[in-house]
Formats: sequence, structure tokens, C-alpha cells
Amino acid sequence: MTVMSTGAGSAGAAEITRRLAGICGPSFARFAGAADEVAGRLARWVAVPGGPAAAAEVLRLAARHDLSVVPRGAGTKIDWGAAPARVDIMLDTGRLAGVGHQPAASPVVEVGAGTPLRAVQATLERTGRRLALDPPSPGATLGGVLAAAESGPLRHRHGTACAQVVGLRWLDADGELVSAGRSAAELAGAAAPVSLDLGRLFCGSQGGLGVLVSATLRAPAVPAARVWVSRPVWTPLEVHDLIRAVLAADLDPAAVELDLTAAGSPPAPAGTPAAGATSGPAGRPMSAAEAAARANHPAMAGRRADPPPARGSAGELTILLEGGRSEVAERADRLLALLGAAASSADQPPSWWRRYPFAPGDTALRVEAPATDLHAAVYALRDAAGAPLPVRGSAGLGVVHAALPGALPADRVAGILAAVRGVLLARRGRCVVVAAPPAVRRAVDVWGEAAVIPRLREAKDHLDPHRRLAPGRLPGGL
Repeated sequence: MTVMSTGAGSAGAAEITRRLAGICGPSFARFAGAADEVAGRLARWVAVPGGPAAAAEVLRLAARHDLSVVPRGAGTKIDWGAAPARVDIMLDTGRLAGVGHQPAASPVVEVGAGTPLRAVQATLERTGRRLALDPPSPGATLGGVLAAAESGPLRHRHGTACAQVVGLRWLDADGELVSAGRSAAELAGAAAPVSLDLGRLFCGSQGGLGVLVSATLRAPAVPAARVWVSRPVWTPLEVHDLIRAVLAADLDPAAVELDLTAAGSPPAPAGTPAAGATSGPAGRPMSAAEAAARANHPAMAGRRADPPPARGSAGELTILLEGGRSEVAERADRLLALLGAAASSADQPPSWWRRYPFAPGDTALRVEAPATDLHAAVYALRDAAGAPLPVRGSAGLGVVHAALPGALPADRVAGILAAVRGVLLARRGRCVVVAAPPAVRRAVDVWGEAAVIPRLREAKDHLDPHRRLAPGRLPGGL
């Protein structure tokens, strides 16, 4: 761990702790514990500022002492992406929370970065509105969802989480407040000082461009009716044909989700634990305290913990229809007829809906390809792995997640990744390692080729020229 420039001794560390406590309050600044890590990299301090002004002071303190800062929301995706080069101060955004007061009919809402998404939805539901965001991570904050560019099934109709944003406010590495787009109060006024294009780069930046303070998002009306229509599926090619038929039928689906099982894939050798369950930061053996902290960490929620399906089990293709009651019923009837006798409808989603297919300790992949080529990408993944793998996600858009067992050696994972990326390159797709055990993370490029790197480098140079914000978390090692 990089030591602070003011001195490596305990006296210097104690002084930083005292100053953080002075900024945030005695109960909201401390030395980091076993669970305070970012993709396996332990922090030195945790600071929980009480508002944007206090967060700016934390950043200014870090700048004076050349300390790195990594923001954290609820921690549900803190193990996603590349490990930062160092984590001196983990800036917890839990107190940068709240939902702005807008008229009940307002088409937008301003939300504090540390606000749990489910709290936002509960507040908006009382006015008949919602955020068109349904990420799988339970307890995720709005800032965490945007920082990881996490989306759920509703992305099919409404776009990604970043597409919902009409305005952002964040602090740069020097603690200066930056605005992009328009806040809720500015929507009827003049243009914002910074182009929203820069704000869109902020989405998915893993805290590497700034500390999010608030976001203004679209808040459409809650639909009167929702129906899930499902049909069992067996092969990627069958899924391809069904999705093509559904999208051509003018049914206006809100979501088109796929769950392909890994039934028939060989189990891990008996007694072989998942790499992520036995390795701590930097790959060293995990202590009992760290293992307990990891088991109860928010990042472990929302990931597959159910037993594998029985051999021969079918997968499932599920389409969500939303809208007025009568027209949803009419569209559901047409969809059932299109999918055949094996299809069924329900007023609740299937159990796998909004859940990731990977378990704690797995190597989690996100595969992106044109929807017409997704079946080829899944077949390529199966061929490279030598067995079917669990695949789940927005097949109607060609964006799915898959899981490689955590017990696979790092060089084997690297080989699978190279083979799949080679196939996807010719199809304008990509494969990203979302999360992985430490040994795998060290052995592979988690991002692969990313066309956005030049724009990210330009934004990083502008907002964080000294590389103090989550250094190394962005694609290209930025």
C-alpha cells in the first residue's frame, strides 16, 4: 500500500484520521477494516462526509497529502472492474442522500448519490412515478449504479442507466463542484456549463473521474399493468429465432430476458473451493475475520446462490409487457400465440429475473454483441470453455452475463477470454470481466479493447490530472 507523503509513521496516520474526523464527525471517520476493499485492494481510511461541502473538504485533504480516493456507495459492486493501484481514503457516499422535491407530475427527479435505489422508487411510487431502472444489485445506491453503468431488464425499452440521466453534479479531484446537463431546478433555465457528453463518460467510470453528488433522472409514470410471458428454451440458436420473431411482431416489449442454464457442465473437482472464497487482497490466504466480512458483504447479495439445475433442465426466455390493462392483455395474447403451446403468462417475474448468473467467487463476464449475433457469441463461449455455462441477461439487446467457475485456473480463464474476444471482435462485440478472483484479475485484461479510452483519457486529464481518483480503475489503466 502506498504510504502518504506526509510521513509513514503512525503519528502521520493518526493526524490524517484526526483531520478526517474533524471534517466528517468523530463517528464518521476511521481506519479501514477487513471489508473495506476495492476489487481486492484494501483501503487505509474510511470517511463518510455529511454533505457535498464535507466531501469536497475530504478531497482537498487528500490533494494536500497526495492521497488517493475511491468513492463507495452501498458496496454492492465494489469488486467489479479493475483493482485500483492504491486506495488511501474510501469515501463512503451514504450521507450524500435524499430525493429532491418536485411536483407530482414532474418528468424528472434529482437524487443524492448515496440514496438507495429502492428508497427512491418507494418515494416516487407515492406520486405514481418511477425510475426506469431495475439493476439486479439489492441495496445499490444511485451513485453506485451510475458509476458501474449497471442496468436491468428495463434497459430494453428505456435504455441504460446512463441514458436516464439528464443532469449530474460531482466533485473533481480538487474538490471543485462540476455540473453536466441540467439539474431539476435548471431544466427551464439556461444551458448547463458543461456538456452532458462529459457527464455520460462519468457513467461507468468506477469513481475514476469524480465523486458523484447528485443526478437528475427521468421519472416516467408507473405502468397500469405488467405481464411476464415465458417459454422454455434449449439452445442459443432457438433463442435467436424466437427473439427475432418477437421483435418483428410489433409487441413493444419492455424487456426481453434470457436464462440459459449450465446443466450438463462438469462440476468443479470435489473439495475445490472457489478462488474468491479463499484468497484475500493480493491473493494471500484470507483470515477468518476477512472471510466473515466477505460473506456478509453487500457485494455477495443478488448473485446466484441457488443449487445448479438438474441435468437436462431447460432455460427460459421471458418477455415483459407494460402499459394499459386492456392493451397489455391483447399483446400478451398475441405473444402467447406466437411462442406456442409451451408458453405461459404470469403477473410476477420468474425467480431468476433481475439476478446475476454468477456466484461469489466466480469469474463474471459481460458479453455484448448485436442481438442477431448473440447466439454465435454464446456458442463461442461454450466452445472455449468446453461446456455449457450459465448465461443470463437482456438477450433482446445482445447484452448478457455469464459465469466461469471460480476454481478454474487463471491461465485457463485467460485462454477462454482470448478465444471469445477473438470471435466477438469480428462481430462488433466485446467481453468484459465484471468480477473475478484475485489470481484471475492479475492474469487478464478485464476490459479488453475499449474504443472509449481516448475520450476517457481526455476526461481524466481534465478532471483528475494527478491521478488521485480511483487510479487504475478505468479502462486502459487510467
